[in-house]
Amino acid sequence: MRLKDKVAIITGATSGIGKATALRFAEEGADLVVTGRRVRLGKAVEAECRSKGVRCVFVEADHSKVEDCQRVVEAALKEFNRIDILFNNAGIVTKGTAETTSEEVWKETFDVNVTAVWRMSRLVLPHMKRQGGGVIVNNGSDWSVVAGRDAFPYIMSKGAVGMMTKAMALDFARDGIRVNAVCPGDTFVDRWMEKGYFEGSDPVTLEEAIKVSSAYIPLGRFGKPEEIANAVLFLASDESSFVTGHLLLVDGGNTAQ
Repeated sequence: MRLKDKVAIITGATSGIGKATALRFAEEGADLVVTGRRVRLGKAVEAECRSKGVRCVFVEADHSKVEDCQRVVEAALKEFNRIDILFNNAGIVTKGTAETTSEEVWKETFDVNVTAVWRMSRLVLPHMKRQGGGVIVNNGSDWSVVAGRDAFPYIMSKGAVGMMTKAMALDFARDGIRVNAVCPGDTFVDRWMEKGYFEGSDPVTLEEAIKVSSAYIPLGRFGKPEEIANAVLFLASDESSFVTGHLLLVDGGNTAQ
């Protein structure tokens, strides 16, 4: 019960890392506000968290919209009257180079992956300051610290998340607010199964994903959402009470190469 009596907002919690983190937080006693654009999946996560004995509210939200971000924070305060933890997890993956990336893709990527992170943080910070502290965890990427190919807008956005994390950590440390980022490597989530994610037109099977990952990840496999959730839990809990401004790589050794 490492998060007993804590209230956490988790954005983008309808599947993958967000869902795994919501369930992990519920197991540790946190009351939750979970968000996402897919209502059916969000309601299912809400029910599953409640089955673990905590309170949980799902709020439909597109975090590229300022009004939706405001509505999420208002819902948390109305339901629980406090916000202890914010996990800025919502994000999108986009491809392209500096040459091929369109204005539209660039804007969408930064609206969701960067601006929404700042916006949600800006909204919760005054409440955390009044409470005497709080924790913000941003979802970065191993591409927050190294670059890759053909994912230019995504890499730029995750690099920005990394520096935003450090800057906010310095600005609010004396307010008792810790700000860190979890930086996952390739993690086996829904998008790996989507048509066209890899070269070719067929959805990726589990066997194909394992084969691809074994070629470049030192541990020989993709991460699991639950493994990333455990890292987020560490950063959100008092176990990391002397950690702020840190980018925690959870990447199977990818960036050690």
